[in-house]
Amino acid sequence: MYSSDWCPYCSRARRLLEAKGVAYEEIDVDVTPGAREEMLARAGRDTVPQIFIGATHVGGSDELHALEADGRLDSLLK
Repeated sequence: MYSSDWCPYCSRARRLLEAKGVAYEEIDVDVTPGAREEMLARAGRDTVPQIFIGATHVGGSDELHALEADGRLDSLLK
């Protein structure tokens, strides 16, 4: 997950992933050199968070929560 410490949407995504017991890698685009450019190249978006499950780009916090609401997140996490 590409994120920033100050971002409330990043915090919301973290809480959901932690509640599901998912280990995740977090790349802070504000402190990691080149991370924002890498995120833009991979996701095509310049806002955080940008969440990937494996090679699959999920999108941001809203998309992550929509997957959970639709009952489709668990199958992606397996």
